[in-house]
Formats: sequence, structure tokens, C-alpha cells
Amino acid sequence: MTALAGALEAPSAHGLKAAFGGFPSGVAAICAEVGGTATGFVVSSFSSGVSMDPPYVLFSVQHSSSTWPTLRTAERIGVSILGADHEHICRRLSAKDQLQRFVDVETMTTDRGAILIAGSRVMLECAVVSTSPAGDHDVVVLGIERLAVAAAVEPLVYLAGRYRGLVAS
Repeated sequence: MTALAGALEAPSAHGLKAAFGGFPSGVAAICAEVGGTATGFVVSSFSSGVSMDPPYVLFSVQHSSSTWPTLRTAERIGVSILGADHEHICRRLSAKDQLQRFVDVETMTTDRGAILIAGSRVMLECAVVSTSPAGDHDVVVLGIERLAVAAAVEPLVYLAGRYRGLVAS
């Protein structure tokens, strides 16, 4: 076994960004209609398979989010795992101007207000189960109530600050 003398360093903002960005992740749109207004954002901190029984997923959101305080009040929240051709939608939903986020974005709204992005690989209608503080973020656990899977849609992947598709080997 070889020692790692000097290879490890204390975490810094730059080091953490590089480390976290080195892990490829899917991109999820978290959206709902609240008070008649479409509200949402994208996360790359989404995790599936948290629990199968009951079916839970989770994501984390910064305490500084101006969208989450409104979105968390929704009756139901839509989670859309974006497809490889959704990079423009991802950028739109990441815009600072919340009123412009859904312009030219094809969506579907469930009868309980969850907004889903058309053409996504996976679409989930969820309810908030719990929110727990974790440093400068909250970890949000969602219970899945209904779902749809489009297995033929390739997912959008985020790695090292760039959006990518998957390449089959």
C-alpha cells in the first residue's frame, strides 16, 4: 500500500467545487404551480432510490434560494429528469428572472399542480416528506406518488461545469 503523503489537502471553496464537479450527475427540474404561477429551478443534487418502500427521492437546495420558499408550499411538486436535448431548458430554468424561466418551455401540469417538462426521461409527481438542514443547504425528501418513464430518452448529464450527453461504449 502506498501512502498519500501531501496528496490530500484541507477543503477550500475551489477544491470542493472541483471535487463535487468531478462527479457526473443527472439534471432534474423541480417545478410546481403555486398561486397560479409556474415556479421552479434545476438541481444536479438529485438522488433517486433513497427508499423503495415507501418510494422516496431527494435533492438539496441552498438556503439562499429565492425560489424554494415559494415552491415548498406547493401541494405537489414535479420532478423531471431532463433529456440530452434539454440543455436550453436547463439554462432557462436557471435564469435569475423567475418570470422568464418557463418562456418557450413545453410543460404539463398535473391536477394537483406539479409541473413536468415535456420530453423528459423520467417524470415524478411528489409531495414533500421532510426538509433537514445540512450546512448551507437543506436536504429535501420527496415521496413519489405518480411517475412516468421514457426509457428511449437519453439523459442530460452535468460534469465539471458542462452539460453533456452519454456516449455508449
